[in-house]
Amino acid sequence: MGLKEQIKSNPGLKKLALWALMPTNQARPRLWVKLFLNPFKHRKGKGSCIRKRTRMDVLPFNYFEIGTDSTIEDFSTVNNGVGDVVIGDRTRIGLGCVLIGPVQIGNDIMFAQNIVVSGLNHGYKDITLSPSKQPVETKQIIIEDDVWIGANCVITAGVTIGKHCVIAAGSVVTKSVPAFSVAGGNPAKVLKVYNPEKNEWVKPD
Repeated sequence: MGLKEQIKSNPGLKKLALWALMPTNQARPRLWVKLFLNPFKHRKGKGSCIRKRTRMDVLPFNYFEIGTDSTIEDFSTVNNGVGDVVIGDRTRIGLGCVLIGPVQIGNDIMFAQNIVVSGLNHGYKDITLSPSKQPVETKQIIIEDDVWIGANCVITAGVTIGKHCVIAAGSVVTKSVPAFSVAGGNPAKVLKVYNPEKNEWVKPD
């Protein structure tokens, strides 16, 4: 059994390791983690930019990657505490966005402002415990290449957004969206699809 498995299987060791990595009841890493662990664990592609006022709550026990020539704009938050966050090449994460893993974001993607993408849900089934004390559930979000997501959208756990989709501003996406679609609303529904025979975007049947 490796060190990681030993820590996970021992509640005392796990609690001590988490305390060493981040302050009690906080999601952000300690300074020594940012300076001495994360640079060796995570990958930042050539020409990529993470603005100074971005909150990077990334820890070494899960992965973070930002690809070549990609940008995370100011006032955004990235959290890999419960799952990997991977951002592809030439992708822009707009002002004030929130990314909570597990999330996989492809290449040539545009995020507008104030978008929440969260692969995390808190448990609530036990009514004798606050949801904050119940186990979390995670389902990976996948956003394929060439997607444009409008401002103030919410993408929920387990959703896949297919290649070359457009998500209208203010949408709440609770179900996967097929490739080459325009979706919008709360909950989001497919409004248009690309018809290769007609070479145009049409309303779905």
